[in-house]
Amino acid sequence: MKPEEILSHAPKVLSQEQREAYFETGYLVLENFIGDDWLDRLWAVTNRFIDDSRSHTKSGKVFDLEPNHTAEEPRLRRISQPVALDPVYEEFGLRGPIVDLAEDLVGPNVKYHHSKLNMKWSGGGEEVKWHQDIQFWPHTNYSPLTIGLYMDDVDDEMGPMGVIPGSHKGEIYDLYGDDGNWVGALSDEDLAGVERDRAVWMRGGKGSITIHNCRMLHGSMANNSPRSRPLLLHTYASADALTFPGSVVTGVPHADSLIRGEPAKWIHFDPEPCLIPPDWSKGYSSIFALQQEEAAGN
Repeated sequence: MKPEEILSHAPKVLSQEQREAYFETGYLVLENFIGDDWLDRLWAVTNRFIDDSRSHTKSGKVFDLEPNHTAEEPRLRRISQPVALDPVYEEFGLRGPIVDLAEDLVGPNVKYHHSKLNMKWSGGGEEVKWHQDIQFWPHTNYSPLTIGLYMDDVDDEMGPMGVIPGSHKGEIYDLYGDDGNWVGALSDEDLAGVERDRAVWMRGGKGSITIHNCRMLHGSMANNSPRSRPLLLHTYASADALTFPGSVVTGVPHADSLIRGEPAKWIHFDPEPCLIPPDWSKGYSSIFALQQEEAAGN
């Protein structure tokens, strides 16, 4: 659906001004949107997975581990596809309060695409270099957006996500390196042309929400605080957006499923082209491993 069609539907939780601001700037921050009841449930499950990660020595389908991860000192970068791993994550991502946010911004017919929990561990948890999301998992249009939940307070020291307002209306960048390999980040040459002095750093208290469009230029610095920065992310799209074959979510439970409204009768094709990513069926690790040029995981 086009923005004007989405805006013609009455909103569920956002104001019309907030919706218009999202389409204009490409992002929103909602302070303390998720309450303690949900946060307590999500933390109980997350702490269980953190404990389980202690028995793992290398990254795999569930855990993306920093190279210095140990049983005594776990250092998680990501829990992959949490909605497929536990009923609490599933309920939150498919039927929780953030689905109302998705409906307000992609229209009444909502498709869930994927989820991840980026931990960004304390004491140097890795940066995420500047990139856009849509090149990792192309759709037939640019309705997809990602809704993030800060599960703890996030300040400047913790490496909050930064965005370049309005960049979702600009260039779609090539995320391949000079050698032809996928690096998942802008080249130094492209980055030099980005007005990073305009970046907005989306800090927020526990329970705050970040939302950014799939074309938004974004990244984050390392976490130099003594606390981890867990950011639970869910990506949704309008039902009329079809996913490019060979997506990173191929075969993942619930991926690309309709979670609200009705199936699309017509496919919406955006005329602007999108970069084709590698064949992820041959292996996908994570954006962290790709940007740090580590070997692909399982």
